[in-house]
Amino acid sequence: MITTAPRQPRPAALRLLIVVGALLGVLFGGAAPAFAHAALTGSSPAQGAVVDHAPEQVALSFSEGVAMSDDSIRVLDPKGKRVDRGKLRDLCSGETVKYGTGLPPGLPDGTYTVAWQAISADSHPVSGAFTFSVGAPSATKAPLPQQEAGGGLVGALYGIARYLAYAGFTLLVGGAVFVLACRPAAAGVRPVQRLVVRGWALLTATTLAMLLLRGPYTGSGDLADVFDLGVLKGALETKPGTALLARLLLLAVAAVYLAVLFGAYARAQRAERIGGTDGADGAQELPGAGRLRRLTAWLSAAGVLVAAGLATTWAAAEHASTGLQPGIAMPVDVLHLLAFAAWLGGLAALLVSLYRGPVVERTAVRRFSRLAFGSVLVLVATGIYQSWRQVGTLHALTDTAYGLLLLLKVALVVVLVGIAWTSRRWTARLREAGGETAAARVPAGVTAASGPDAPDAPDTSDASGPAPADPERAAQLARQQAALKSAKVRKLRDADPERRGLRRSVLAEASVAVVLLVVATVLTATEPARTEEAVKAGEAGRSADANQPRVLNIPFDTGGAHGKGTARIDLDPGRSGSGNQLRVRIADPSGTTMNVPEVKVSFTLRAKKLGPLPVVPEHVGKGHWSANGVQLPVPGQWQLALLVRTSDVDQVTETRNVKID
Repeated sequence: MITTAPRQPRPAALRLLIVVGALLGVLFGGAAPAFAHAALTGSSPAQGAVVDHAPEQVALSFSEGVAMSDDSIRVLDPKGKRVDRGKLRDLCSGETVKYGTGLPPGLPDGTYTVAWQAISADSHPVSGAFTFSVGAPSATKAPLPQQEAGGGLVGALYGIARYLAYAGFTLLVGGAVFVLACRPAAAGVRPVQRLVVRGWALLTATTLAMLLLRGPYTGSGDLADVFDLGVLKGALETKPGTALLARLLLLAVAAVYLAVLFGAYARAQRAERIGGTDGADGAQELPGAGRLRRLTAWLSAAGVLVAAGLATTWAAAEHASTGLQPGIAMPVDVLHLLAFAAWLGGLAALLVSLYRGPVVERTAVRRFSRLAFGSVLVLVATGIYQSWRQVGTLHALTDTAYGLLLLLKVALVVVLVGIAWTSRRWTARLREAGGETAAARVPAGVTAASGPDAPDAPDTSDASGPAPADPERAAQLARQQAALKSAKVRKLRDADPERRGLRRSVLAEASVAVVLLVVATVLTATEPARTEEAVKAGEAGRSADANQPRVLNIPFDTGGAHGKGTARIDLDPGRSGSGNQLRVRIADPSGTTMNVPEVKVSFTLRAKKLGPLPVVPEHVGKGHWSANGVQLPVPGQWQLALLVRTSDVDQVTETRNVKID
């Protein structure tokens, strides 16, 4: 009875599996809802404002372009009933991004809730809510959104799909580049084939998942809406939906491309190797060599077009498509993605070749080293431009989440380049070794491309004795012989210290590269530093305004002779406490100051049941009154009452709301 020895576990493959598993844990564990990219920079009425009369509309201003619909801005009364007109108003002008919705006249006093939701120009959903009051604040029963747009289970699934889509693109493009530019013989190596095809399958599956999740992700957040055809149709009509659909069409073309690459191209490469024209000097060119060159040129040109098209589906729907210089930023982003994929995806193909495939030729390693160096140069050039565009200032590198992530990405690239330099040293040793390398020590009858996953090759081993008559026994014997051959190749290959060092160095590179891929993906889902800085500047401006004196211009008419005029009231600094100064100026309709018999002011905070707190200003000059040490105990929306008497019987009281911080 013929038996085969059980395969012993390979420590290197086990370590590789552990590293990949741990890094995939980081990949999935880091999945989170995308950060908002467009930010609300202002509103009218402002958040928390108390206005005397109901406004004609509610308007919202954003830091960058957004997509909104008629239901994007909803205004709810104190009972939770929607009261806006349900029609979006485009108030954008120049670089100002502003949208609003109309309100009917005659809205009663009370607190109103504004709930809004939009899609950033870079495809990420944003949402929020705030309140304002008419007349005076009141209790409200208006429901507020329980989760932010893009959050919850749908947001987590969409985030995971984004990460995996980048990983699939990297493996697909980088693996194909490695085959065509570095090691054409790898077109027939099954581990490399599986790596590239799985990259294509991963990118296809995640793109389809993102397309189905797009509607719930930017809308209801309900996973059941994945099966709603109306929601899917709405998602397809958006720019991100169109980009995802275009990606699916390009992936269909890529499937045909891979069939040719691993079919006709692999067979042509195998035929050339068997014919003895594997680049040997002085060898006579076979008739099929010209066909191989044409096929290589065709695959190279088609590959560039398909890869650039896939990269454009990201550039056209994310950061590069909005903000400064989108016409320059989009091509730069495409180059950045392609260089990233060629480097890291090619690194993955090299790693698989070193650990799972046949002996890797020294020329293939040197070619990849040059490819990686060129990719790093492109990444540096395009990365500098992208950093300037998204960050803007040096202090934003340390003051914003985007800047800190960018610094982390740069640090990982530096580490990766350092490890790559070590790999280049091992590559140089391979070149210097020259004589007896593992490839040269492979015995006759076992080709350099032999191995458990190598392309089919004729069996040149000598069989001892007549072939067994039993087909099953013959097949078992053939498997045993193939296992012995591949074990001999692995033994010789693993005994080469230069290649062993190279494998370990490339494994370290791949480990850092996966973490770098995670950070790069998170970076695309983070609010750009320019936007964050703009929002902070707006908040600082509003804070500075809060420290300015409260100024009110109040027209009045007592109904008697010379009873019309305007009172200007300055409350400085307009903050809670006892350090406020009140100044009143009375002017006639022409703007000339005038004296009146009496001026009184009082403050009431109805929400706290405080007041009225009277203030009797002292007459300090013609048309001017002043009071020091005006005490307003707590911050809030106070009501100011101004009494003006212009004669013994003619007087009027006007009220206004004033916010005290």
